[in-house]
Amino acid sequence: MSKLKVAISPLTGDIYAGSVIKGSLWGKNKTNVTMDAICAVAEHGLKFGEPIVVSDGEGNGIYKITVEKLDT
Repeated sequence: MSKLKVAISPLTGDIYAGSVIKGSLWGKNKTNVTMDAICAVAEHGLKFGEPIVVSDGEGNGIYKITVEKLDT
């Protein structure tokens, strides 16, 4: 079974999920999951009520994501 990979397209900015073959080539099942991924991160942020800090491999923060629900 191939490992699931999630990555952004450097050309379009879309987020894809799927299997990877031969190191870094996408398999046949690559799927655009941009809005699903963004919504999942937003819901995660709302659930825990704190900013999401993304760190590098050494524990240094590189991104901070804050989520605010809009009253619509």
